[in-house]
Amino acid sequence: MNNYRVFETDEFRSTLDRLDSEQKRFVESKLKKYVYPQIKEQPYYGPNIKKLQGYTPETWRYRLGQFRLFYGIDEHKRIVSIVTIDYRKDAYK
Repeated sequence: MNNYRVFETDEFRSTLDRLDSEQKRFVESKLKKYVYPQIKEQPYYGPNIKKLQGYTPETWRYRLGQFRLFYGIDEHKRIVSIVTIDYRKDAYK
């Protein structure tokens, strides 16, 4: 089966760029090492993945330490779009 392709939205990139350098390094390291390999293969299920309830379009979150990464999935095109990242404490307000 073909893997999914991962695209980062402009919103995600600009949010990531606003993090301080240490946090940005942490997030980028985790993205390369764990997150992207996982969601390219299986974006629906995993120990840190949860489908959010009541969101349109359907949205998933990936738990990343104190951060939450939010993404959508286009099954037809097999694309995962990384929408944004936020601190856990701010993510669900």
